[in-house]
Amino acid sequence: MKSHPAGLPSRVLLWLTVAFLISTSCVKQESFSIIPEISFREFVRVFDTGQYAVRGILSFYFQDGDGDIGLNPWDTFPPYDPAGQYFYNLVISYFEKQNGTWVEVILVPSYSARIPVLTPENPGKAIKGFIVDTLILNPAPVFDTIRFDVLIYDRALHQSNLISTPEIPLTRP
Repeated sequence: MKSHPAGLPSRVLLWLTVAFLISTSCVKQESFSIIPEISFREFVRVFDTGQYAVRGILSFYFQDGDGDIGLNPWDTFPPYDPAGQYFYNLVISYFEKQNGTWVEVILVPSYSARIPVLTPENPGKAIKGFIVDTLILNPAPVFDTIRFDVLIYDRALHQSNLISTPEIPLTRP
């Protein structure tokens, strides 16, 4: 009997493969709305030697019923053109707590980004997971408490729900 490089006999490997295929074919496929849905996971502050956080790592969960989240690098024609509303499919708004009131601050460049295509070989299938984005923070902020609002668009231009991070103090604990 031939042996697999990992030491398993070929028949055992074949049966494991068959068992895996049978078990996954019996698993009920999850069904979600074709409108993407997101939920906050966490925001981790990263400090260097200074008093203020220099980076933040934002992560959130997502799910989409038809799996059409993400854009290719060449997706730059309308409606995904650089001057259009849908160029960025990850829209992140920045807020500072100024004298007790949340104020949106328009930054250039913005924190918004382009999520790459997540399902290049399986279009039309429900997907879920989490997205992580590292954000460069102001190393000398005027206000020391911020938050972010986040939403995503899929390729069909369906807008997800809007999520907000909790208050984020920029100073060391």
